[in-house]
Amino acid sequence: MLTNISEDLKKIFLFGVGAVAVTAEKSKVLIDELVEKGDLTVQQGKILNEELKHNIKETIKDTVTVNVVKSETPPSADTVVEGLDKMTPEEIQKIKDKLDAMTAAQTAEKEIIEVSDLEENVSEKEIDELK
Repeated sequence: MLTNISEDLKKIFLFGVGAVAVTAEKSKVLIDELVEKGDLTVQQGKILNEELKHNIKETIKDTVTVNVVKSETPPSADTVVEGLDKMTPEEIQKIKDKLDAMTAAQTAEKEIIEVSDLEENVSEKEIDELK
């Protein structure tokens, strides 16, 4: 009876070792197959991604049109006056400063024109007398 038990234990042990060996072999084969499928899937994904990019570019070229509208005319005085109600005091002050500068430039230009008109009307002799 003792010999049967030791034989049975030996058989059970060898069965366990065999099961582990077979499982390891099958696992290796299964893992290799899954890796191959994963590589193929990644490669197919890259190809599909490139095709999708190309198709999107073609669709955009065919269907999308861009119209750039540039206003050639400045806003009217009425539009500017209506916009003043929505401006902050700082923005209004900037506008006042710009208008003052423009007025000063126009005044200076007018004075230059008047002086040049005077020079045309005054003879050289009169200019020498003024000096």
